[in-house]
Amino acid sequence: MDFDGGNKRVFQRIGGATADAKYQKVCYHWQAGKCNRHPCPFLHGELPPSNVNGMSSKRPHGQGSSADSGFPGPRRSPNFSGASTWGRAHGGGANRIVRKAEKVCNYWVQGSCSFGDRCKFLHSWSLGDGFSLMTQLEGHQKVISGIALPSGSDKLYTGSKDETARIWDCQSGKCIAVINLGGEVGCMISEGPWVFVGIPNVVKAWNVQTSTELSLSGPVGQVYTLVVGGDMLFAGTQDGSILVWKFNVVTNCFEPAASLKDHSLAVVSLVVGANRLYSGSMDHTIKVWSLENLQCLQTLTEHTSVVMSVLCWDQFLLSCSLDKTVKVWVANENGNLEVTYTHNEEHGVLTLCGMHDSQGKPILLCSCNDNTVRLYDLPSFAERGKILSKEDIRAIQIGPGGIFFTGDGTGQVKVWNWLAEPTTSAQ
Repeated sequence: MDFDGGNKRVFQRIGGATADAKYQKVCYHWQAGKCNRHPCPFLHGELPPSNVNGMSSKRPHGQGSSADSGFPGPRRSPNFSGASTWGRAHGGGANRIVRKAEKVCNYWVQGSCSFGDRCKFLHSWSLGDGFSLMTQLEGHQKVISGIALPSGSDKLYTGSKDETARIWDCQSGKCIAVINLGGEVGCMISEGPWVFVGIPNVVKAWNVQTSTELSLSGPVGQVYTLVVGGDMLFAGTQDGSILVWKFNVVTNCFEPAASLKDHSLAVVSLVVGANRLYSGSMDHTIKVWSLENLQCLQTLTEHTSVVMSVLCWDQFLLSCSLDKTVKVWVANENGNLEVTYTHNEEHGVLTLCGMHDSQGKPILLCSCNDNTVRLYDLPSFAERGKILSKEDIRAIQIGPGGIFFTGDGTGQVKVWNWLAEPTTSAQ
């Protein structure tokens, strides 16, 4: 991934004029083909595409072939046409979801709602089309802080602040092992056959192929974030340091290499791309580091609160913050990153994850601290759907074949997949 030079261009999200909410709602009984009210106070037709404030025309779906469903993540590059397209609706890019009240029915959750289809609240954990809930994994008692799928394994690993890691069989969905770690899991990642877990004052490393177990000492306080770049492992810690280990092939061990100390507060997000390391911190900044000499090349100061997540995709860097924004960065003629688009949310943004849907279109999953994950088409930021949860979703992980995972504050892990033939309502 190389950053291209380009002009700095900032675009505002396209919005529509508001109207009387009562008469701007689509009748969901009509959508189900069974409205018997004459006259009905709600619309028996879709809203025009200029309305982006709640409901709009259903999304047209082509018959295109599915994209490669490997692990897209930060390293796959959707073919964005350039910085000038950020935030612009195209391809029917108005808000496409059709919704009832955006609240899950508590009685439905308990299995006792007597209203059925007549209930004004949601009887599902999602809004939107093209994706569905496959199953739920129960067992953790506190917030899920990491999800990992090591290469060459048919097992899913999850980490939680309940001080345990759990191993799940991907075929049966059953928990086959619980590992007591003696400390809250701050993060969990996988790279090849390795699973790395950050807990206070140490990083645990497991090789699922050789059953090797290592403890990497050096961190001070909680390890909030981990990333692998080249032959190096990076850990962002509570004291503001980024610790670096290099992998020694001969000894099959990770050896301490450096400690990067430019941040003034805890480092909570790391990503590698374009031969750079990007670090987001509670000090409101993002720092850009050279992977060649581990020197800080640039400090980005446009966020006004904690930088919760950073994501590399194509020639862009995306970042999100508790300041309620997602920022898109691109390199200028001098090679320095500048904001080319700012997307505003109503709530603080917790984590970002990128993937492709079943039609090969790039999708940004954006978790907010109102217990939801917004799904956006890129680069238009047109809302595609929404995932709801009992508590905030802190962990999102991409799997093979259009599968993805979300982990929330209750300790529940949900497994989702993109549908090969998208439907017109959430499953």
